[in-house]
Amino acid sequence: MEYRNIKGLELPVSRLIFGTASDPMLAGENVNTLLDAVVNMGITSFDTAREYGESEKSLGNWIRERNNRNQITVITKCCHPMPDGTKRVNRQGILEDVERSLAKLQTDYIDLYLFHRDDPEMDVEELVETMNELVKKGKIRAYGGSNWEVDRIKEADIYAKSHAFIPFAASSPNFGLAEQITDMWGGGGVSISGKDRAGDRVWYEESQMPVLSYSSLGRGFFSGKLQSGDIHRAEQILDSFAMKGYVCERNFERLKRAELLAGIKGCTVAQLSLAWVLHQKMNTFAIVSSTNPDRMRSNLTALRIEINEKESQWLDLQRDEFV
Repeated sequence: MEYRNIKGLELPVSRLIFGTASDPMLAGENVNTLLDAVVNMGITSFDTAREYGESEKSLGNWIRERNNRNQITVITKCCHPMPDGTKRVNRQGILEDVERSLAKLQTDYIDLYLFHRDDPEMDVEELVETMNELVKKGKIRAYGGSNWEVDRIKEADIYAKSHAFIPFAASSPNFGLAEQITDMWGGGGVSISGKDRAGDRVWYEESQMPVLSYSSLGRGFFSGKLQSGDIHRAEQILDSFAMKGYVCERNFERLKRAELLAGIKGCTVAQLSLAWVLHQKMNTFAIVSSTNPDRMRSNLTALRIEINEKESQWLDLQRDEFV
């Protein structure tokens, strides 16, 4: 396993982060055996959210029973909109959610606390100040945003730095080889994949803001279950969110190229696609999830696969050849 530091966190963060939005954890089930296996692989960072059903409860029960709180990094999220779309990105939403998360996780602090969504109409002053209050009280170690546009992150950081506050420590947008062609979630999902988001990626490269990439495999598009020749059967293989967000000719061409290069390198499409995420010039981490320990263990191979710049650009349709 590889680890990198994120400012404000005591432990280095594993570059593969275990995602908890799986059916057993959403239902609050006992997944201790799975999480034990994940830690034994060297994955010590866990991504969850108030919105993820009872996943915080599952994770919290495991933390309590294993008494391992000081050995792992917990990332959770706040301020997700209400089911009717009502926005909650405000002081009240932050303070309500942090107490609920602390109780569910059975801990007295959260390592990295992320806004699950943004509200562009909300002044960043209140948001930055409230998060800094939580840091000062010891309830969180650091904070950042999931699905925040680069301009809003810049705005928040300018305010933080000009008032001697702690700025964003990390950002968690969608990022992967599969270009997200539409906001499949609705309500402000943000992706930095694809040609149109090249400017955002340049900023992340220059700033080295940690990128905690979600849906790195395109919700199964690059998992290996789907083949490049399955364009007419995609609906039978992918869920409705993946169909909405990723099914297009460009992504099937990317998949075809990934199949070819994976064959040359002797790895799976999923391993190659994760390696592509981890070999960017940005400071990337990949959030991955599985209920199968062997599949999670297979993901570790991505850390050992070398992808050069020409191969990376070819996979992303930026050049016609990779040699």
